[in-house]
Amino acid sequence: MLSYVLRRILVAIPTILLLIVASFFLMHLAPGGPFTSERKLPPEVLANLEAAYGLDQPLWKQLWDYLTNIVLHFDFGPSFRYKDRDVNDIIAQGFPISLTYGSLSFLVASVVGISLGITAAIRHNSWWDYSAVSLGIAAQALPNFIMGPILILTFTLWLGWLPGGGWNGGQWEYLVMPVIALSTSYIGSVARITRSSMLETLNSNFIRTARAKGLPDRTVIWRHALKPSLLPVISYLGPVFVYVLTGSVFVDLYFSTGGLGQSYVSSALSRDYAVLLGVTILYGGLTVIVNLITDLAYAWFDPKIRY
Repeated sequence: MLSYVLRRILVAIPTILLLIVASFFLMHLAPGGPFTSERKLPPEVLANLEAAYGLDQPLWKQLWDYLTNIVLHFDFGPSFRYKDRDVNDIIAQGFPISLTYGSLSFLVASVVGISLGITAAIRHNSWWDYSAVSLGIAAQALPNFIMGPILILTFTLWLGWLPGGGWNGGQWEYLVMPVIALSTSYIGSVARITRSSMLETLNSNFIRTARAKGLPDRTVIWRHALKPSLLPVISYLGPVFVYVLTGSVFVDLYFSTGGLGQSYVSSALSRDYAVLLGVTILYGGLTVIVNLITDLAYAWFDPKIRY
């Protein structure tokens, strides 16, 4: 297992480097720049700004300096649009917020989705099954960029129960609507995968054998059927955790949480290359780490797997 982890880490390093290089050249190939706007700057002012940020250097030199700062100092450089702030400060401020309600959304989507799927499989072709499947489909039919305005209209403008935006230190009333908006997009998929996997497991020979021995249904389900049924779910939940973080862009915009997604959108509009690259590298590295954790969890749930 240790050798497998080391191999995955060694593969992840060139993957992230390739991601940095590709993102760097794609952003610089786009027309315009961080200091271009409707009101053009005088040529001498624009030249001074580009010289201050190293944009007057050849692309290979800019890329080399950028990679050197990341590898040696883990420094993503200064922001082109935010004065007296660098990319590390922006990430340190916004990422904990996105990680907080993203993790809660992932937990809600996992618990509710798996519970609905197990209930639908156990009570197959009953009103429990139809209700669980209908609830999951209804939740999935409303993506977070549609669910967000609906929640604000309902719980803020009509009922007045919850604040319509902000963070305020992460108090629970500011977390409810972002978590609901972000988690409902994945509850239906988790429930559907869990239901189909549980139905297939319950019809397996080893489950028939366990029931033939006279074991109670609770023991059969929780001790024999649950773990193999969760294997496809675990494969899906790994990318979902990354999706809830990258999908928090809309949630940040609608609820003004101050998360990393809001900085990502504003930097894209203003061509702030440094912030865009920093967030892209962060999400890319997080994807590699989560996929590794998913593979290890898969091996723990299925002892037949050996790396």
